[in-house]
Amino acid sequence: MLKWACIFLVIAVIAGFFGFTGVEAASASIARILFGIFLVLFLAALVTGLWLGHRLIS
Repeated sequence: MLKWACIFLVIAVIAGFFGFTGVEAASASIARILFGIFLVLFLAALVTGLWLGHRLIS
């Protein structure tokens, strides 16, 4: 997920450099959404891992 967010970010930067503002805006919004999804899934996995790890130790 993070890989795709980075790819769309690079596409947005390149499109912005060449003046394709529509493509830039679409790619930037897709990158922002994918990064948000990645962040939520990462935090959920982190909390679950810490919770399960704590239960295994106790």
